[in-house]
Amino acid sequence: MSRRKKESEAVAVAPVKTFVLDTNVLLHSAQSIEAFKEHDVVIPMAVVEELDKFKKNSDELGRNTRRVIRMLDRLRQSVADQGAGKLAEGVPLGNVSSVASGKLYVICAPVGKSDVGKAVDAVFGSELDLGSPDNRILRVACELKAQGKDVTFISKDINLRLKADALGLKVMDMERGKVDGNALYTGFVAANVASDKIDRLYREREIPSTGFSLLANEFVVLNADGNAKKSALTRLRSDGKLHLLDVFRESVWNVFPRNKEQRMALDVLLDPDVRLVTLVGGAGTGKTLLVLAVALQAVLRDALYDRILVSRPIIPLGNDIGFLPGDKGAKLSSWMQPIFDNLEFLIGGDTEKKPKSSAHYSVESLINSHKLELEALTYIRGRSISRQFVIIDEAQNLTPHEVKAIGSRGGDDTKMVLTGDPQQIDNPYLDASSNGLSYAVERMKGQAVFGHVTLAKSERSDLAALAAQLL
Repeated sequence: MSRRKKESEAVAVAPVKTFVLDTNVLLHSAQSIEAFKEHDVVIPMAVVEELDKFKKNSDELGRNTRRVIRMLDRLRQSVADQGAGKLAEGVPLGNVSSVASGKLYVICAPVGKSDVGKAVDAVFGSELDLGSPDNRILRVACELKAQGKDVTFISKDINLRLKADALGLKVMDMERGKVDGNALYTGFVAANVASDKIDRLYREREIPSTGFSLLANEFVVLNADGNAKKSALTRLRSDGKLHLLDVFRESVWNVFPRNKEQRMALDVLLDPDVRLVTLVGGAGTGKTLLVLAVALQAVLRDALYDRILVSRPIIPLGNDIGFLPGDKGAKLSSWMQPIFDNLEFLIGGDTEKKPKSSAHYSVESLINSHKLELEALTYIRGRSISRQFVIIDEAQNLTPHEVKAIGSRGGDDTKMVLTGDPQQIDNPYLDASSNGLSYAVERMKGQAVFGHVTLAKSERSDLAALAAQLL
């Protein structure tokens, strides 16, 4: 028997694993059912009951819930039309999916008199009763494990993963859509080169990128060998050469870059060929201020775009204060206050410390003239956004699916900027590795229309810098 034939047979007889999904996995991504390829997927009945509570929501949770429910119903109908099988007995996912070939089961929690039911009851005892949906979900996983199946419990709820692990189950977070948050692409590298190479760069404004392994629009901080004071900032352009960054002798809407990262950020923000930009950084690093300064200049002075569209996820930091009065604009004004703070600084002019050249503008006049639009992310879905400078602030609170939905809205001549700090996430089901901002950075790097910079130094104030570092 040939080696290739033996390997193919080994692949063919690989054991099928069983993945039990928690409710939050389906709420996070409706496509998660299809992520397990040839393996079986189990949805406990308690999950279906919990999904029923979200089906009328108008947000992303509601949309994902309705997609999952429709998929389950299509699977049920597919086996009914064939006159064979039920969801409880397992139905082929291939009936509704082109990427999954395993089976899907909808199973009730075991209670009762069977040997397996008694064994599960003995494991749970009185501490984990049937009154909790989470416990009923875990009971399903325990029953399948007692039947000898290779069971893995998938949940984005850390506490539930701890409970499952204490019961002897294999546990995992949902890995689809996750990146390595500890090794996130920064957008730039540093390199030592000969001193004459930097001299040539300043003379010719560009040098070949030979000897560097770089991605499109990646920055390189060049340092001269033996001379720590001699350096240059460059970016790899589409012609394959390293181009010297302009020294911003003139401000961008009264804003000057204060460090090399801010200079890099302004470079990609001002480049109309870079259609999608992500800026990652802690509090006070200047993300929002830089983006708004470039947006004001691009729209009001250069007329590259028709208007600025600003949005941010509506997720409270502390306890929610409930419904807000007024129309959409009045409701959004509270959530958009960080944007207003930066805009008032940029176009203020009422104190000595504020810039004067743009004093004839005001936030209210920009909104009334439709040069500035504030939009809730809920209403961006379905739109085609052309000739606009789109800013999505606090994008770390978005899921990868939401970022995809937003990015796909961009029409002709639209620039889109995502800003945020993956270390400050208020969404309970996201972390530094699974949020939409980190996902976009890792998935889009290397594309000719994409640019990214990680801002490291807080420039807001000495107090802000200390708070970000020590608290």
